[in-house]
Amino acid sequence: MELDKTFLKALRREPLTEDEALHLYLDAETAELATVADALRRESVPDPTVVTWQIDRNVNITNVCISGCKFCNFHCKPHQKDLAFITSIEEYSRKIEEMLALGGDQLLLQGGLHPKLGITYYEGLFRELKRLYPNVKLHALGPPEIAHIARISGISTDETLQRLVDAGLESLPGAGAEILVDDVRKRISPGKPSVKEWLDVMRSAHKMGLATSATMMYGHMETPRHRIRHLMSIRDLQAECPQGKPGFLAFIPWIFASRGTELEQEGITASFSPTEYIRVIAISRIVLYNIRNIQASWLTVGKQTAQVALHSGANDMGSIMIEENVVSSAGARNSFDAEGIQAAIREAGFTPQLRDQQYRPREYSPHR
Repeated sequence: MELDKTFLKALRREPLTEDEALHLYLDAETAELATVADALRRESVPDPTVVTWQIDRNVNITNVCISGCKFCNFHCKPHQKDLAFITSIEEYSRKIEEMLALGGDQLLLQGGLHPKLGITYYEGLFRELKRLYPNVKLHALGPPEIAHIARISGISTDETLQRLVDAGLESLPGAGAEILVDDVRKRISPGKPSVKEWLDVMRSAHKMGLATSATMMYGHMETPRHRIRHLMSIRDLQAECPQGKPGFLAFIPWIFASRGTELEQEGITASFSPTEYIRVIAISRIVLYNIRNIQASWLTVGKQTAQVALHSGANDMGSIMIEENVVSSAGARNSFDAEGIQAAIREAGFTPQLRDQQYRPREYSPHR
């Protein structure tokens, strides 16, 4: 299999086979991968001189979770009453006011698979938040949580999504994807929905017209072929998205952080390689030719690697992440404020542009 022919196929924005993508990922020079990915980025985005970023706040609805993810230090079991919490409306209000003061416009609401929080709870929560803060966007839950809520509420995925949208849900994050290969999922997230269930939730969301994103957590027990298979699943589902619907607006790969996790106790530790991350970003842009935005996960890889990623297929730096608990609890220690993330984008040779979840430009106007 010739690399040049495969690169030309990618540049024509033709879908690669799994073997073709794996061949590029394993055998192409990093500079070649990055160059082709950067060319595809330039063709994909409205203005290739611009890199987008966001201000939102990640609030955990609860830390109670029955999914048993071996990479998560943040969750607790339902019986651990001294550790368990459910965020109160008063706490949401405080966190939202802090976010608004920094110029933010969105809550990224995520929680565990709580065995007692069904559809009625989330409808009430979303309605109250929208009553108090009608202009704050709710980018909330994720396929595992949607599937869990549907199951314990005795309703379909479609009904769950529709009722949540009616209550105020505006977009769906791509949480809980990890690696979309069932053998891997069963080992690292034994209580989470299957690959089919994850994809089915997103398929339903796309048919409804909900904007979504997709993620990939790599660097644990998966193989390179598993990573490529994950990208193929995302690409193929995006190809099914009904015309005129947004589907996946962005793809975000991030590296597994291992400190203190159950996976670390099993001997699986994180080993970060900036070069490997650049290759992941580049092959993501090449395979996911039908997804416009590829995000550099500065939280897990740091400023300098994220800046290189902007020349290797990525066009977005994500959020300043006013609050993040899950990855940070496993050892991620990078941070940005609004001025810092804009400076990093400029240092990389681009113009920073604040955006909303739909990738529409916003004016940066903190209220401090």
